[in-house]
Amino acid sequence: MRMTATALYIAMIVAVNYGFSAVPLVKLPDGTMWPPMSLLVGFVFVMRDFAQREIGHRVLLAMLVGAALSWLMADPYVAIASAIAFLVSEAADWAVYSFTRRPMHQRVLLSSLAGAPLDSAVFLAAIGHLSASGVVTMTASKLAGALIVWWLMRRRAVAV
Repeated sequence: MRMTATALYIAMIVAVNYGFSAVPLVKLPDGTMWPPMSLLVGFVFVMRDFAQREIGHRVLLAMLVGAALSWLMADPYVAIASAIAFLVSEAADWAVYSFTRRPMHQRVLLSSLAGAPLDSAVFLAAIGHLSASGVVTMTASKLAGALIVWWLMRRRAVAV
């Protein structure tokens, strides 16, 4: 069984968590603290969908492996905040993906729309930077990645 998407999903979780530890927060003009690494999180949500297509519901175990590796490689404070946020948001992402009987490109978008705001709110709360503008900014940056993949997949689905 090939597990390319699953391995990439786990690696992306670790890379993003390490990035949250290594790349400092940016203070936006309105005072919101924004982590630039959130731009990459949208791709993690999408890769989770591909990993789930590859290994089914065992994707939840892959998420736990990514969280455990993050604990070893990233700042434990960030890894814990991220693991909590991922548990909540990935569960929502998984449920929407699992129970929505739509084409793959639509499930990728819908599951990201469910998971990204939860991930943003929980992560910012866990690191002590929760604000409405922070949640909106992080959610928008996470959805940018998901929208790019959705658009590419949609174009391909329409062309076929």
